[in-house]
Amino acid sequence: MTRVLQVFARAPVPGQAKTRLEPMLGAAGAAALHARLVLRLLDTVFDTLPRLGHPRVELWCAPDDTHPFFEACARRHPLQLRVQRGGDLGQRMHDALADALDRRDRPLLVGTDCPSITADALAAAFDAINPAPCGQAAPPACASDIVLLPTEDGGYALIGAARNDRSLFDAMPWGTDAVYAQTCRRVDHLGWRLHALPIGWDVDRPEDLARLRTVAPELFETRDTR
Repeated sequence: MTRVLQVFARAPVPGQAKTRLEPMLGAAGAAALHARLVLRLLDTVFDTLPRLGHPRVELWCAPDDTHPFFEACARRHPLQLRVQRGGDLGQRMHDALADALDRRDRPLLVGTDCPSITADALAAAFDAINPAPCGQAAPPACASDIVLLPTEDGGYALIGAARNDRSLFDAMPWGTDAVYAQTCRRVDHLGWRLHALPIGWDVDRPEDLARLRTVAPELFETRDTR
């Protein structure tokens, strides 16, 4: 079983990325911050690959993989560019996880706007769904079927899966404070084992920016993210 890290990201197009931050940053500033968050996560991953069990890293792009920023990411790090497919977020997530699970791999799907997604969190999440050393011929049964990193706003920023089911994603009220609780209930209804990581926080609202400045001030420095 290969560990697979699936990073979901939108193209940093002004007016289409981190739009809720536009009152503070403007459309171009919000898109630029989104790009820096993507790069920050990818840098963290590739700086700690051995600790994570040398996962295959896939950058799942929206609306497609042709934006120059995605090409720059692929030049910066040895990752695979993939295209998100599906009508809504849940369909796209289910499709990405299924892509890995169909190959008997162990996927971990993450967003890019959660500073709580650290190397420690990623390692713990991978260990929850794939506790055997990477490359071992006959790994033991997974400790958990699903792992989640809940966020303070009631959602989650990471999902790892040893199993997959559309019921975890269909008709989910994405963007509301009910997402994590509903997902937990659906996992329980399936009779699956859930592992929850310590609660984190993500960057969605203008008030989150001051908090982000304290943990990652470098994200607010002017630099080229093309």
